[in-house]
Amino acid sequence: MQTVLSVAVVGTYLVVLTFVAVRARAAREFAEFSLAKRALPLALVFGSLAATYVGPGFSIGFVGRGFKSGLLFLGIGLAYAVQNILVGLFVAPRLRRLKGCHTLGDAIGQKYDRKCQILAGIISVGLCAGFAAVMAKAGGDVLRSIFGLPHWSSVIVVVGITALYTTFGGLRASVITDAFQFSAFAILLPLMLLLVLMFHLNGGAATFAKEASAATTAGFDSTSPIKILGLVAAFLLGETLIPPYANRALASKTTSISRNGFVLAGLFSFVWFMVMIALGIAARSIIQGDIEEDKVLMKLVESTMPAAGYALLLVVLISIIMSSLDSLLNAGAVAFTQDIVKPFAKVPDGTALNIGRCATIIIAAIAAVGALAVPSIIGGLLICYTIWAPAILPVLIIGLWIKRPRPLAGILSMGIGTLVAIMFQFVFPSATEVPAIIPALGAALLAYILGHWIEKVYEERKRWE
Repeated sequence: MQTVLSVAVVGTYLVVLTFVAVRARAAREFAEFSLAKRALPLALVFGSLAATYVGPGFSIGFVGRGFKSGLLFLGIGLAYAVQNILVGLFVAPRLRRLKGCHTLGDAIGQKYDRKCQILAGIISVGLCAGFAAVMAKAGGDVLRSIFGLPHWSSVIVVVGITALYTTFGGLRASVITDAFQFSAFAILLPLMLLLVLMFHLNGGAATFAKEASAATTAGFDSTSPIKILGLVAAFLLGETLIPPYANRALASKTTSISRNGFVLAGLFSFVWFMVMIALGIAARSIIQGDIEEDKVLMKLVESTMPAAGYALLLVVLISIIMSSLDSLLNAGAVAFTQDIVKPFAKVPDGTALNIGRCATIIIAAIAAVGALAVPSIIGGLLICYTIWAPAILPVLIIGLWIKRPRPLAGILSMGIGTLVAIMFQFVFPSATEVPAIIPALGAALLAYILGHWIEKVYEERKRWE
């Protein structure tokens, strides 16, 4: 009975979601596909931002980490909340004020040169595909538990439906469906926490405090200080203005909406992390035996919810995953069109729109294949964070703040930051206990300083000749 009801509810939800996306209207021009004509109000910017970052990592992954390491990850999640607020106050308004920008690559191209824009576009597309693979993996896990399908076919279903409405609707469809999905999970998962604490946690507050203490102690015992520092750095910097977030900043109606949307999303994220970590801690007294961290939330839902509640919460998990996935597919497609294709050829608007749609499908296919190689949700996110932060952030942040950014500094920083991150992450993963993001960020900053100095010296010599 529970399986039949779950299949019916999830199937109905996917039909309704598709209807909502269709009602959002297919994009008729590239400006609508990429930035929804820069007309997003505060409610949609905030809801879409929150729906995008509250993906499986910040729901399924954080519940699992709460189960394994208690309040440790709440402190780490606070770094992410602070990052959103700082971006809203200091960075997003500056980004929004740039004229004619569709992507981060556009912004970097304006501040440096076309070569920097192309390299930023390649990095953006690659990282969007990587993040999307993590979302696809999580979606496959959830659908497999509902329908009993092989993991690969579950991944195809999730990615296929998401790619369908994102391909035709672009950013507008993504934002509207995100707002629809946000309203579901922002209510139902906190409600689930209340029900678990009130009716399923034997011993009440005393048991919760005991489990929190035990899990937190175990988390600190198994995590070295340098690893904690690396995790804080990853959550503080690793998702800073990744392409979907940058697109929301650029698509907002005004600079104040851009600023306030990020600040509100940052405040919401901390509340969300508290709910997810609390669910993980509460699960320790309900779920018996050892369990993979990515399966804790599903097992908790199955153990505590009646059939109807179980089906509704499965819908919530699907919506969380799809709201992140659609944003990544759209952002990657826009970056490909704007930063990789357009710098080489002037294409008419209709052609750019078709290129963006084709890129959406290709990135979705890459994500579906890559999902099979993702180790775990948090593990996959940390790999993407490790590469994104050193590859893009020094160039972007410095470029927005100084008067004359040098192109050589941008090229060297992006290239060396990316190379060092990949080397430490994949080639020499055990060479040092220091998390890869730290030496990669250091190398990117040093490369930037070197490139800036070399070009400045060259300009001065040329002026004196």
